Amino acid sequence: MSSSSPIWLRIYPLWMWLVYVPLAAMVTLVSALIAVPLAILVSARLANLYVAVNWGRMLTRLVPVRVDIEGLERVEPDQSYVVVANHQSQLDIPVVYGYSGLDLRWIAKAEVGRIPFVAAGCRAIGHIFIDRSDPEQARAAINRAVERLKPGTGLMFFPEGTRSRSGELLPFKKGAFRVAIDQGLPVLPVTVSGTRDILPADTLRLRPGRVRIHFHEPIPTEAMKVDQVGELRRRVHGIIEAGLASAREQ
Repeated sequence: MSSSSPIWLRIYPLWMWLVYVPLAAMVTLVSALIAVPLAILVSARLANLYVAVNWGRMLTRLVPVRVDIEGLERVEPDQSYVVVANHQSQLDIPVVYGYSGLDLRWIAKAEVGRIPFVAAGCRAIGHIFIDRSDPEQARAAINRAVERLKPGTGLMFFPEGTRSRSGELLPFKKGAFRVAIDQGLPVLPVTVSGTRDILPADTLRLRPGRVRIHFHEPIPTEAMKVDQVGELRRRVHGIIEAGLASAREQ
């Protein structure tokens, strides 16, 4: 870090390691201990909206991060969506989770299911772990899970499949769009910008900052056929890419 950086930014690593990391671990543990019995005994939806969503907000605010939201008026809380967002940082998860206002189930790689406490909370709420090495098995598992979801519960995908190291939008995998068409669910494109500056991929360099979440117009899929998956994927990629370009100009 440059010696010309503000003094608060130079000492920020002390806050990160001595305050933020212990608090984030404690918040995660307490959230899991509350979410698991609440989801099992009462309602997974309540556990998600009142425990997990607040977990996401707390992890964001403790950094601290300012979150600017655009287009949330386009989102109907009682509608089930396939939410599709770009992915530049681990911070994308608590940011989108905490500030979308939706009851979402994440499509997560199997490795996440081995993280202590996080895995227990995720399973109780109903998040879906998949083996990305077997696309057909993964799609079948997602479709089975979707059939058990209640109205108003949506699915969250990062269709790039991994975090972008350069900040440029990577090609999208087709899974999210195939599921949307199979189930007749609208796709909700979401552009997230600013998280890469706060927590870049492959680093532990956390710093305060500002994040923008742009909810685009939902795209209905009821009339679409399976052979239109590629068309839908390209359309959503273009929308999110335009959102990133707009954020860079601001």
